[in-house]
Amino acid sequence: MPASGIVYIIVAVLLGIVVGAYTMHAYRSSREGQDGMEVDEPGPSEGDVQAILSAMPQAHILLNRMGDVERASTVAYSLGLVRGSRVTRSEIATAVAEVRESGEAMDMEVSMRRSFEGAGKLILSVRVAPMSGNRFLVLFFDSTEAKRLEETRRDFVANISHELKTPVGAIGLLAETIEECADEPENVIMFTEKLQRESVRLASLVQDIIELSRLQDGAALVNSELVDLGQVISEAIDRCRVEADNRGISLVSAPVEQATAFGDKSLLTTAVRNLIDNAIRYSNEGGRVSIGLSELDGEMRIAVVDQGVGISTEQRERVFERFYRGDEARTRDTGGSGLGLSIVKHVAADHGGRVTLWSEPGKGSTFTFIVPAAYANTPDTKEEVIR
Repeated sequence: MPASGIVYIIVAVLLGIVVGAYTMHAYRSSREGQDGMEVDEPGPSEGDVQAILSAMPQAHILLNRMGDVERASTVAYSLGLVRGSRVTRSEIATAVAEVRESGEAMDMEVSMRRSFEGAGKLILSVRVAPMSGNRFLVLFFDSTEAKRLEETRRDFVANISHELKTPVGAIGLLAETIEECADEPENVIMFTEKLQRESVRLASLVQDIIELSRLQDGAALVNSELVDLGQVISEAIDRCRVEADNRGISLVSAPVEQATAFGDKSLLTTAVRNLIDNAIRYSNEGGRVSIGLSELDGEMRIAVVDQGVGISTEQRERVFERFYRGDEARTRDTGGSGLGLSIVKHVAADHGGRVTLWSEPGKGSTFTFIVPAAYANTPDTKEEVIR
């Protein structure tokens, strides 16, 4: 069940307690007036109501029958929803009026700008419910992150479906074509080669999706260990050697002294391989890709430098997005999945690091993968870099 559903269940239970208490009190009072029955249990006091509202996980606004605020959480004031004794948001005031007319609770969303520029919008999930005594309770909570994750998940599924459809459709079409031209050896060979390329592309895409799913799992780094980054770079280069040779790209790396970081060796190798693979794909034939490792201020920096087409300012903001491709035509030729740099970003973040980019169109690009250097205590010093 989504988190928002659980929240609303809690809200409904707590509202039931409040409304039920008032209803029971009114019923007992009515019975006492009708037949003189004495009721030993007193009705809920204002203090009891205040205590119940304080126990609710959501921020709240309690209004009287005139629409004036009787009580509100400090969050309501800090967000500017309440000023003095009035509700400032017209959407909420309108919802209260509708609930007054219908007598039924209402759910809604309120979108508002954050207090500082460039921070995006704040989305509040709001529930307005009637209470006895012609009072109204407004409950709300920040659902911005939940909405963002929901949209991300929905877009991810949609993107995966679209990306998988292309190679799967191509494979089916090529298989039919090969069957139709079975008596034409030259065409069979040509279409078989295309079929193999699409198969490799599909396998690569599926593998990237698996890697990205693994990174989104909270246990991605459960097997963290001391990793030799020199070995990581060597293995990453070896995995890209065939592709580089096919495209006439030379891979150059400087000798690496012992340099270590804590993490998952497989994920680190995948990240560096993706950076090298990306550099190869966007380099011109006969170009060079350089890989270097350095340590600065307690951080290990793996830089991958190419002499390729470069990246425009507009594209730099998006290259780490899932399935984003700067040059669709070039990507189709090279078979990129559009997930490589997104995986790099996730791996860096999961290791407590980051990835930076420098690029200029026509001058190439430099991606720098940065993770904390490994530290250990020794008898001579409390803290030093393992080299």
